[in-house]
Amino acid sequence: MDALTIALVGNPNCGKTALFNQLTGARQKVANYAGVTVERKEGEFTAPSGRRVRVMDLPGTYSLDAMGPDEIITRDVCLGRRPGEAMPDLIVCVADATNLRLHLRFVLEVKKLGRPMVLALNMMDAAAARGIRIDRVALSRELGIQVVETVAVKANGAAELVAHLDRTVTDAATDAAAVPEDLHAEVRRVLGAAVVMPSRTSKVDDTLDRVLLNPVAGIAILLLVMFVIFQAVFTWAKPMMDGITALFDYLSAQAGAHMADGLLKSFVQNCLIGGLGSVVVFLPQILILFFFILALEESGYLPRAAFLLDKPMSKAGLTGRSFIPLLSSHACAIPGIMATRSIHDMRDRVTTILIAPLMTCSARLPVYGLLIAAFIPERTVAGFLSFQGLILFALYITGILSGLLVSLVISVTRKDKAEHPLMMELPSYRLPNARNLAIGLMERAKIFMRRITGTIFAANTILWVLTTFPGPPKGATGPAIDYSLAGIVGHAMQPLFAPVGFNWQICVALIPGLTAREVAVSSLGTVYSVTASNEDAASAALGQLISSQWTLATALSLLAWYVFAPQCMSTLAVIRRETNSWKMVAVTAGYLFALAYFAAFATYQIATRL
Repeated sequence: MDALTIALVGNPNCGKTALFNQLTGARQKVANYAGVTVERKEGEFTAPSGRRVRVMDLPGTYSLDAMGPDEIITRDVCLGRRPGEAMPDLIVCVADATNLRLHLRFVLEVKKLGRPMVLALNMMDAAAARGIRIDRVALSRELGIQVVETVAVKANGAAELVAHLDRTVTDAATDAAAVPEDLHAEVRRVLGAAVVMPSRTSKVDDTLDRVLLNPVAGIAILLLVMFVIFQAVFTWAKPMMDGITALFDYLSAQAGAHMADGLLKSFVQNCLIGGLGSVVVFLPQILILFFFILALEESGYLPRAAFLLDKPMSKAGLTGRSFIPLLSSHACAIPGIMATRSIHDMRDRVTTILIAPLMTCSARLPVYGLLIAAFIPERTVAGFLSFQGLILFALYITGILSGLLVSLVISVTRKDKAEHPLMMELPSYRLPNARNLAIGLMERAKIFMRRITGTIFAANTILWVLTTFPGPPKGATGPAIDYSLAGIVGHAMQPLFAPVGFNWQICVALIPGLTAREVAVSSLGTVYSVTASNEDAASAALGQLISSQWTLATALSLLAWYVFAPQCMSTLAVIRRETNSWKMVAVTAGYLFALAYFAAFATYQIATRL
């Protein structure tokens, strides 16, 4: 029997991805469509007759009118317009049976394509629980297409669809000419002929929405939810991150114990093991973050959070969908940038990606902690507030306000002045499905490891070469890094950074710090030849040393620098992967370095005059 290729299409929140998971399970792969950053999912399964069915999960969209890349991809794949992309034999249009008033409009748009299609009425159990009665025979007759029932979150919930796909003969093409121009009027006619709906919305949904969408109570609850997520990303991830760090430390130690001293040993320890370890350590944070995002999305709460925050965030040229990516960027910009995939409008998504590095991530804390402890006195304000804590809080606020200001500037200067309103459905509340969460987390882990490690490995190799060669000459007394290409560049950089108060040691430390911001602390320790029995003792010794050699103006200037500087190759690598554009990487790095230099310059010049 011939193999069959089907495409799943539908509005967001219709249960399309859950149905895809039900059909394919773990037999799926995730990638990007060629030339764009829109994600593609493919999988396959074998029907009872032995027929192999290839399944494409196309991007969820509310319309096939080409407003954005998602709609373009879905339309073009269905019509076979994408080079190298096989046209599906059958389109399976998935619709939420509890909300046919909205979903049938899209079904009619798909029918106008004139392709073979079948309508999968999903969430039929929820529709029955709400007293919604759907006459499938009448619905099939009025639409002119085959209709099957599915419950994607239950075992064997796709059995009727699988049986339909197992037929030998593919469905006939739809009659596109039979679809009238006024789709809204046609939807009302079809609903009147085939559906009995006691109420448009669920009583449970209405009760919860009165609280969760309240401008006061809703915002308070949202902040509480975000606080829990924020704390979880930090606290839950720490034991796992410590375990990963210990594993890579062990691997590095084993390599050091069993390899002869030399360049190969240095490369394996510092570049191969250390470089990959510096990236893999973020995996627990990413998985915890996406666990909450997927759970909130499946529960129906995430669209409501975006709706609540859309109006206030629009003042800065953002949408409500930008909130969670920017919040998560305070833990790490990598998962924050990856979370921008929930933003369907590419213009808003790019803006969010551009300002995500301005959020104060956890990698900045080692630098902040070192400089604040060394130069800011331990005293209280108003009798109970820590002055050092207030300085740290001010750094966080500076990052947030800077991000909002940059977003505002982008919205004012961009050529596209058209309003792109936030259009989304508020789906019914439901409990997240454990199987879908597990598959989603597995996908995120694979994507992260596949998309990041290659680029980071290449970057770490370049930095290893810069910090290793040509090496100290015989009789050299200074640290090895002083004689490396990085050290030479650091000395050459000093005149450029003299106006911001940086000495050559700071310039040298900035170079290996490009791998990750927190590396700058250990780099300073290497440059100043600080040795100690453990990391805490080394940090304390380094703090005492720089407090005696640096001025307060230099310390404040370096703090200002780290608020803005894009010293994180991992973040730039993710931007490259998510935007598919080196130009966007250059724009991000360029404007952040410019902001960092200006802020450091202004801070140093003002501080030296006080």
